[in-house]
Amino acid sequence: METREYDIVVVGSGAGGGTMAAALAPMVSQGVRILVLEQGPRLDPHEFTGSEGDMAGALYEDQGGFLTADGTMTLAMGRLFGGSTVVYTGTSLVAPDHVIREWYVPGLEHADIEQRCRKYMAQNHVHYLPRVLLNDNNKLFFTGCHRLGLKAEQFPLNVHGCKGSSLCNLGCPNSAKMGTHRVQLPDAERQGVEVITRTEVIRLEEKAAVVRVHAKPPGAKGREPEWAPGEYRINARQVVSCAGSVGTSALLLRSAVTAGVPGLGRGFTCHPAQILVAEHDRDITNDVGHPKSYYLDRARQEGFVLETCMYFPFVTAKNLTGFGPDHSAFMTAFPRLQMILVLACDKAVPENRITVDKSGKAVVHYTFTPAVRRSMVAATRMSARIFFAAGAKRVHAPPADPCLIDRQDAYRLDDLILEEHFIPGRLSISAAHLMGGCGMGPPGKGVTDSRGRVYGVPWLRVADASLFPDSLEINPYLTIMALADRVAEGIREDYRR
Repeated sequence: METREYDIVVVGSGAGGGTMAAALAPMVSQGVRILVLEQGPRLDPHEFTGSEGDMAGALYEDQGGFLTADGTMTLAMGRLFGGSTVVYTGTSLVAPDHVIREWYVPGLEHADIEQRCRKYMAQNHVHYLPRVLLNDNNKLFFTGCHRLGLKAEQFPLNVHGCKGSSLCNLGCPNSAKMGTHRVQLPDAERQGVEVITRTEVIRLEEKAAVVRVHAKPPGAKGREPEWAPGEYRINARQVVSCAGSVGTSALLLRSAVTAGVPGLGRGFTCHPAQILVAEHDRDITNDVGHPKSYYLDRARQEGFVLETCMYFPFVTAKNLTGFGPDHSAFMTAFPRLQMILVLACDKAVPENRITVDKSGKAVVHYTFTPAVRRSMVAATRMSARIFFAAGAKRVHAPPADPCLIDRQDAYRLDDLILEEHFIPGRLSISAAHLMGGCGMGPPGKGVTDSRGRVYGVPWLRVADASLFPDSLEINPYLTIMALADRVAEGIREDYRR
């Protein structure tokens, strides 16, 4: 095993790791050696083809098929240079004030989070898209909400030069999405930060990371790793884990130096999601323009958020309930389908947690609480009303029996879409926005303090969504960047002292 020496090692290159790399990069000119380790590959722009089958294996953990322990929900995690910032749709929202207050983290104020979010909104070119880039799917959602007296809001997006390919979830083929792979990481590398891809962090030891660099598989996308394949021990004065909720929690759990940290892996939350579709009488544009331009926020009132979306044929087919002629008929109608993404806002509960198996692989234990079930059913009813108000002739509602609801039955939605039909394992449910596992809090309650310092391990910090003590209710991208910025500020202050 070869040994190498650095001052700061950052694990992960997504919203947390990429931000950390850029925020610490000026220290390189002062002689500080900084290394970023990324498990996934570094792809060149021409490799983003927009094909489902072509991209899933290169972009996502377990090709997008990572399952919870009981197999009832898939978890989406980006695994490449830039992490999940490469594969999400660019929605950039500031965390609500009430969420930060209800986290009860000493030293963490909403005003500080908002100020840092605004900084990265400017840095990442966050703005509202002009109407010319809004497709029929988004316009129908807005129309349906308006006719029902609901307030549909437009998403601010971190895109620059968007050509409306609608391929955001497969990585933008036009390099328009301003993720860390396009903004923060290149800036950090220009200043001398080293980034090593295809590098698996096996465990942490005292002020060190033991890693394995993997060779590029034959025929795989992406570049060769920057270091020769093999195992390395990387000594460092400071390690910052930014591997995401699941990745960071698993890393600390399988490392002897941190495995005894109280509360580690607890408090996992996410946004359980379903794709709902409705058929119109005419073709609608959904595979052009930006796929996610509007949302309806019902998080505080009813525990859910509705978003416009566009998913490709395979993912859509997977999310439709049933088999045979009914399933085939809806897929045949793909050009006429309006889509809404349902996101339930869960809360941290003791049974939802991250562990590791004997091999050290992450295992996510997740139970749908009664509150989440109610939220998913209420969100499905609301979506169906929006679909019909926008002119749909029939709606596919998984928690209904039968799941296909025609226009003439729109008045019976409360009788047809019932909680008793929400049966995990029978419905296709996925989740993004994975949060928690290394929650901030006071000593004895949190794994870290408000600056990401792991209690009892002074050389280790965390700077990703695992810091969240509870659900955020919105896309966590900007909040992760704000927290990583705080953690980086703390590291710089420590070095000055």
